Amino acid sequence: MTSSTSQDASQETRDIADVAAVEIITTACVHLMSAAAVKCGLADDPDTQIDLDEARKLINALAGLVTAAAPDIADMHARSLRDGLRSLQLAFREASAIPDPIGAGPGEKYTGPVD
Repeated sequence: MTSSTSQDASQETRDIADVAAVEIITTACVHLMSAAAVKCGLADDPDTQIDLDEARKLINALAGLVTAAAPDIADMHARSLRDGLRSLQLAFREASAIPDPIGAGPGEKYTGPVD
């Protein structure tokens, strides 16, 4: 590693140290939400972008993160993340040709049934 590269890495480490945990968590959630929305067919070209297998994985990950982080990130952050998650769960159900039973949809093992 050159000295310039190690300085860049060191600078990045210092920068991330200045970012609050709630910002990192919410940013990760927003990325998961955006990707899941595309995979549920909620983007510009749903015919070519929909992939419910991928959407299920992303929604499961999002549900786990939101559920685990909620006690630590304050209600104002958790509430909006839960709302977005629920919207994605409902969009997934609507996009499915054969919907999962209530309580068995993506993320529902963490959030409880969504209908």
